[in-house]
Amino acid sequence: MRYEGSCHCGKIAFEVEGEFAEAIDCNCSLCRRRGGLLAFVARDKLTLTTPETDLSTYVFNKHVIQHRFCDTCGIAPFGEGDGPHGKMAAINLRCLPEFDIEAVKVVKYDGRSV
Repeated sequence: MRYEGSCHCGKIAFEVEGEFAEAIDCNCSLCRRRGGLLAFVARDKLTLTTPETDLSTYVFNKHVIQHRFCDTCGIAPFGEGDGPHGKMAAINLRCLPEFDIEAVKVVKYDGRSV
């Protein structure tokens, strides 16, 4: 299914293709503070509909994930990095207005132990 997503103010907008049956609730120091629910897709399933230059990036710990966020409203709609099968995107399902959060199985993940 194709979803439209964005940050709160709309400066960062995108489309993503995926079937999201499960989301990760990570408790690493960043995810715990921002409260996102993450689902993973191949990076080529995510298409920006706003300029890439509007993305701000934050990296921490091992610097392997580019946490993308809006420098206007502060919302982090997705992250990017290398996965076991190539480039991946971690979509914050809370940034997909039409997605039914109640329909997804939430899996706890201990990001602090990685």
